Amino acid sequence: MRAGRLLPVGLISAATLAHEVLLMRLFSIIQWHQFAYMIISIALLGFGASGTFVALARRPLLKRYPAAFAASAALFGITAVASFAGAERLPFNALEVVWNPGQLGWLAASYALLVLPFFFGATCIGLAFSRHPGQIGRVYAFDLVGAGVGALGTVGLLFLVFPSAALRFIAALGFAAAALAATGMARHRRLAAGSLGLAAAVIAVWLPPSFTATGPHMSQYKGLSMALDVPNARVVEERSSPLGLLTVVESPSVPFRHAPGLSLANTQEPPAQLAVFSDGDSITAMTAYSGDPATVAYLDRTTAALPYRMLARPRMLVLGAGGGEQVLLALRAGADIVDAVEVNPQMIDLARNRFANFVGGIFSRPNVHLHLAEARAFAATAGERYDLIQMPLLDSFSAAAAGVQSMHENYTYTVEALRDYLAVLKPDGVVAITRWLRVPPRDILKLFATATAALEADGVSQPGWHLALIRSWNTATLLLAKSPFTGEDIAAIRGFAGENFFDISWVPGISASDVNRYNQLDQEYLYEGALALLGPERADFIERYKFDIAPATDDRPYFFDFFRWRALPELLTLRTQGGAAMLDWGYLILVATLIQAAILSVVLILLPLRLCRRALGRAVPRLRLGLYFLALGLAFLFIEIAFIQRFVLFLGHPLYAVAVVLAGFLAFAGLGSALAARWVATVGRGSAVRGITLAVVVIAFLAGTYLLALPLIFERLLALPDAAKIAIALLLIAPLAVFMGMPFPLGLGHTAARSEEFLPWAWGINGCASVLSAILAALLAMHVGFTGVVTIATILYLVAPALLAGPWDRYDQQTSQGLSESEPFVS
Repeated sequence: MRAGRLLPVGLISAATLAHEVLLMRLFSIIQWHQFAYMIISIALLGFGASGTFVALARRPLLKRYPAAFAASAALFGITAVASFAGAERLPFNALEVVWNPGQLGWLAASYALLVLPFFFGATCIGLAFSRHPGQIGRVYAFDLVGAGVGALGTVGLLFLVFPSAALRFIAALGFAAAALAATGMARHRRLAAGSLGLAAAVIAVWLPPSFTATGPHMSQYKGLSMALDVPNARVVEERSSPLGLLTVVESPSVPFRHAPGLSLANTQEPPAQLAVFSDGDSITAMTAYSGDPATVAYLDRTTAALPYRMLARPRMLVLGAGGGEQVLLALRAGADIVDAVEVNPQMIDLARNRFANFVGGIFSRPNVHLHLAEARAFAATAGERYDLIQMPLLDSFSAAAAGVQSMHENYTYTVEALRDYLAVLKPDGVVAITRWLRVPPRDILKLFATATAALEADGVSQPGWHLALIRSWNTATLLLAKSPFTGEDIAAIRGFAGENFFDISWVPGISASDVNRYNQLDQEYLYEGALALLGPERADFIERYKFDIAPATDDRPYFFDFFRWRALPELLTLRTQGGAAMLDWGYLILVATLIQAAILSVVLILLPLRLCRRALGRAVPRLRLGLYFLALGLAFLFIEIAFIQRFVLFLGHPLYAVAVVLAGFLAFAGLGSALAARWVATVGRGSAVRGITLAVVVIAFLAGTYLLALPLIFERLLALPDAAKIAIALLLIAPLAVFMGMPFPLGLGHTAARSEEFLPWAWGINGCASVLSAILAALLAMHVGFTGVVTIATILYLVAPALLAGPWDRYDQQTSQGLSESEPFVS
């Protein structure tokens, strides 16, 4: 078979995986990040439903293979655009789920729409495997190479075009695959190929206005949507990349006044500002600056200005330069050298070039050094020592209040991160972290607990002497000092707070009479929480608190996850009195998605097989076989999702991690599938069960090794360029993925030796497990960490061979022969 005949397989596979990665980017813009794992589950549901469809309609489809392939590929192209257009127009509002159960119906409708392109793309691939049973290896090679190119290529494409153009380019790939497949039709091949090729060209060239964050279908609760509701507000610039969609907004009628934590004692009006929204929500401001420090004196009256009362002409590091607010504050305070770190090159270009005159050229000053880097990577490899590390407030209050970040892996506020920051401080240095204030408090107490744990991990016996916490009416700033605060430092903190009407929630030597003076609360939660977190009853306080405020770690980097099931009934009871605002709805959306995924996977995968089942034979141990393929489906995705989450730290962004890890596991698991027969013949000595057992032992060994080694590897290699880190990530994934690719095809071959009729059920059960595990792994990681998820996956792998062992051993020779001929592939 000529390679050209398989090119449509590579194209449709690339388009399908590219579409999966792109949807994660699109839904981060119109909704929020937690939909990433829903997209993975949707893709797997489409693949599982397609497997069932091909199994049931195999004969008629194969009789008209070119037409069936071309039609499926064309339908992929149509639904890739149409399903997203429909889904973003549905009146789904995630924030209403708590008090409006009808929103769950719209969530299900989104699921049903978005699954369509994955169903049609997977149908093409399933048809190709069924059409060429003697060329499984070559078909699979085109499938995997295409998938890898699609996953990684999407990241590169998003550096060049807006997401809308990328979406239509992906749809055009589907039509191109259809046109190539149509050349194999017996009749009207030229007409079909020409028509499909024309459709691909039209979609690729004719583009409606670029999808932007200012479009009408973004959540109305995002900051950008609300900002553009102001009369005369307008977008003046927009930049797109895989790291975010940056939208610069001007509002002349009602000027922006973004100064988080500004004191009520302030009398100066801030200069003109431009707001910069990332993915329509997280906000930073670019402030007009003439070069006169007096024009930004109002910054002295923010909680973030506290450390400058204790430090004279500091060398400082800003982790998250944004629009430059903290750089302005540092220049105003007389900082000697300012190193500002920003992860998004588009933000750097806006601040240093496009709007350089507006911000007074502050990023071009000789004492200001702007670095393109990820915060943890820069801190871990910095050759300098700093007097002050500032971590500014770059996310929006609305996002924090709604709990939309609960599912977001954030490695900035973990115990390990704070230890990295402390390590690059001078002996008298300070880390200053500002967060939004919510009542009852969550963020601040969790940050206080994390800082306490970081200090104790560094050998500090009395962490309370290294911590200070003040609050305004809407923000709080925590100081974390390398050395104990002196009496002079404490006096400076008290003086600064008094002048600006800020409340002190913790400082060494504080008493109950010192707190809750200005911005009064019904209860001084932060002071009481600080006392408890520094006292002997810390563990009991954390356990009893209504929200999860346990320290965040690199193994559980969900700093913004505060959800606790036991508090849900009380919060729901109070929902009409504002209690719904205390819920982390991102977590609840994921739970609702898991339930709906379970229902849909049964309806679309297992139920059709049940209704159209054929006799399986009495001797087939259906329960044991079903559990085997269920275990594999759960275990494979558990490890894959855990690696995606873990590699966010190393690769610097969730989209990078998704693309690289998916591409790596697909390619190398496919290689393992191709080597499965040889593994059984040489290592397993002809026994499939023995081969599977040895493979899972290797998987368990590698998984355990990675749990211990990955943190050390990441720590040493974090500062490498992105290209080098991508290559290293693929090399790290390769050995584990190769062996993870063996148990499924070996199990299929083992099953086929007894009952070919059970094979569609094996596909279906494995597909259902994969759909559920994509979401379940994310939920489990929040509770037991990545280590727990990988440990569960390892146990599932080790248990699986026992489900095949027994009277089936005499069929191993047939299994080995069957694998040599067909080399079935991994799902």
